Amino acid sequence: MKKLINNPTNVVDEMIEGYIKAHPNHVKQLAENKRSIVTAKETKDGKVGVLIGGGSGHEPAFMGYVGEGMADAVAVGNIFASPPPDPILEATRVIDKGAGVLYIYGNYAGDVMNFGMAAELADLEHGIQVGTVLVTDDVASAPKEEKEKRRGIAGEFFVTKVAGAASEKGYSLEELVSVANKANDYTRSMGVGLTPCSLPQTGQPSFELGENEMEIGLGHHGEPGVEKGELKTADEVAERLVADILVDMPIAEGEDVAVLVNGLGSTTRMELYIMFRKVEKMLSEKGITIHRSYVGDYSTSLEMGGCSVSIMKLDDELKELVDQTADCPMYVQK
Repeated sequence: MKKLINNPTNVVDEMIEGYIKAHPNHVKQLAENKRSIVTAKETKDGKVGVLIGGGSGHEPAFMGYVGEGMADAVAVGNIFASPPPDPILEATRVIDKGAGVLYIYGNYAGDVMNFGMAAELADLEHGIQVGTVLVTDDVASAPKEEKEKRRGIAGEFFVTKVAGAASEKGYSLEELVSVANKANDYTRSMGVGLTPCSLPQTGQPSFELGENEMEIGLGHHGEPGVEKGELKTADEVAERLVADILVDMPIAEGEDVAVLVNGLGSTTRMELYIMFRKVEKMLSEKGITIHRSYVGDYSTSLEMGGCSVSIMKLDDELKELVDQTADCPMYVQK
């Protein structure tokens, strides 16, 4: 499993160095902590800061979504590992404009612990009020009645999009927490894994699947899914993913949604558009309108093969926010 790297120990820091040099008009690295990246553009006083973060290896998540209309800062962890409290706290201090900061991150034990510690320190040491939204969109990771235990996967893109737009519009911290939680509550995701990735430090596959096997519900770090079986056609896979989402979050005829078909790293655009074709057909047949669609690599797992489908149900407020422009190094919406 070949990779274009130097010393495996330095891959994250060298990636960040290259990223900052490639996008100096969008982002800057804080001298106080090299794992803290903030927007290069001055934000206005009274704006609630939006801070995201998590492990590396999911690019363009998370650092690709710092920019106008999205997040104001990101704390970068090691590969598939939460950032420690220090870069989170340093970024919080810099982006606070007197109205507080919202943390958005996936529901993983390390993230919950480290972002929680940073929030406490922000209040104790700097008097900064922090709100938190845990992303829990992965249908496969826990039953509906235990939704609070679910992992956050590609649906975090939608939550960040909504929160970033609301922050730009002048929402208060309390209002921002409310609308970002609504975006999370209205979002469901299901994925399928086809081939593993390998960590630079080990060069070994992150999990094992047979030559003609797939795994429904596989996690972004290789966590076990809900079912292994023979590889199916794109239409059959799409049917399964969408059906599981709609059972978990019923959507009525006439409702609007945003849809993301997300590649996990090595899946071609050809395959993703074939998947989207079936997703659109299924929703259209149920009288559900796709208001906005996103197809591509939005939250990857290094070079893992497979994809996920995320659907966010839209009310008038979410529709307005998801339509807002955004300008980030790895994502632009006009």
